[in-house]
Amino acid sequence: MKVEFAPSLMCMDFLEIRRQMEVLNRRADLLHVDIMDGHYCKNLAFSPDLLAAIKGIAQKPIDVHLMMTEPLDWIKKVAEAGADYISPHAETINTNAYRVLNLIEETGCKKGVVLNPATTLESVRHYLNRIDLLTIMTVDVGFAGQPFIDEMLEKIKQAKQWKTEYGFRYKIQVDGSCNSKSFQKLYKAGAEVFIVGYSGVFDLDEDLEKGWNKMLEIFENEIGEA
Repeated sequence: MKVEFAPSLMCMDFLEIRRQMEVLNRRADLLHVDIMDGHYCKNLAFSPDLLAAIKGIAQKPIDVHLMMTEPLDWIKKVAEAGADYISPHAETINTNAYRVLNLIEETGCKKGVVLNPATTLESVRHYLNRIDLLTIMTVDVGFAGQPFIDEMLEKIKQAKQWKTEYGFRYKIQVDGSCNSKSFQKLYKAGAEVFIVGYSGVFDLDEDLEKGWNKMLEIFENEIGEA
């Protein structure tokens, strides 16, 4: 299985954005951008304006993870700012999921959905056929550096089984503590896109190019493929 890596841009060195983006443009498959409202989760990361600045130098698709209570209010803003995928949380759209997905499609972006650890796959079963990217959180939402939740491996396996059984087209993306301690078990469970943050890549070396090489070496040693 060909895997992909999506660096979490909130973990970049913000004093070295242009230099680090040059590395990520060469090495990453997808760029992951978190936009938070400070309400749905008690944190702030990117804004649409910062997303637009990144889009100006990005050469890879950008997945925007909407951690906000009212994602419907932000879809057009982030699409205009440069999102290629828009991924709201299931918990925030399950009263108007089809309206939200239709609006994302109208903007020309690909459709994603994100599941918190306590949110079941069954809760989004009826619109899984409409999405391009299924993100499974393996930590509680909001902050980098949290411990991996092993119970999420069964959810990943179920998502993989349903993808095969029902012919769904979504990529299975994993967000949270993707690193040397979890690569192997995530891969075996069926993860296809690994969001890598501090422990996954950015803290492996001050030189991001060297850090990326170290990450790939770790991944290869764990699962024998990269």
